[in-house]
Amino acid sequence: MALPQLLHSPQSSSSASSSSSFISPKPHLRPAHNFLSPPRRRRRRRHSLSCSASKSDDVVELPLFPLPLVLFPGAILPLQIFEFRYRMMMHTLLHTDLRFGVIYTDASTGTADVGCVGEVVKHERLVDDRFFLICKGQERFRVTRLLRTKPYLVAEVAWLEDRPSAAGQLQDLDALADDVEAYMKDVIRLSNRLNGKPDKDVQDLRRNLFPTPFSFFVASTFEGAPREQQALLELEDTAMRLNREKDTLKNTLNYLTAASAVKDVFPST
Repeated sequence: MALPQLLHSPQSSSSASSSSSFISPKPHLRPAHNFLSPPRRRRRRRHSLSCSASKSDDVVELPLFPLPLVLFPGAILPLQIFEFRYRMMMHTLLHTDLRFGVIYTDASTGTADVGCVGEVVKHERLVDDRFFLICKGQERFRVTRLLRTKPYLVAEVAWLEDRPSAAGQLQDLDALADDVEAYMKDVIRLSNRLNGKPDKDVQDLRRNLFPTPFSFFVASTFEGAPREQQALLELEDTAMRLNREKDTLKNTLNYLTAASAVKDVFPST
């Protein structure tokens, strides 16, 4: 279900580079509930990667695929690849470990230096040598060194993991995740009402996920706001990510509540 573009989400800017025509206009990140659209902030750098054996437990070489979207751990990403250099990359990946780095890029801000590994879980080679892929987000990474740019980007990357919250900022993560889920349910219900959909109970959104993977799931639903998603991807603190998502959901709920009130007064608008 898609909500109206959010007008009351956190401010941000992003880093990314121009996106080329290497995917088809298929739905990009389509998690189970894609109903939000907020904005955001981040850093800048230009990269690209290609898969290779790891140099250590923390540093690997990875092929990069710049895209105008943000992939999160656990999210599903369908892609159709037809640009020649990325078809070359796919031929290589099919003989290695089927993993590449998805990294956000846009024309105004450039290419991000934090991305997420996409693992090919299903692929189909089409008659004209195009590929249709189903990928699943795995671990996050930060580009530490660009190794080559042709025929496609390959970089050295280091893995990212959420760190424990700073002393004095500890929160009950489970309670915070439950709060975020409650706001999500309210947003879905109100969005359904505004869109004339049946008013029914919203199912369990958290699905027994621990707070960190749940925070990534929530971020993946902020479709239409890739810069905000990139900001959430780059955070290395689960509590900070959940709190930011909670603020965005509260702002969205306030906006939808106002829109619902207007609709009640002026039913034809």
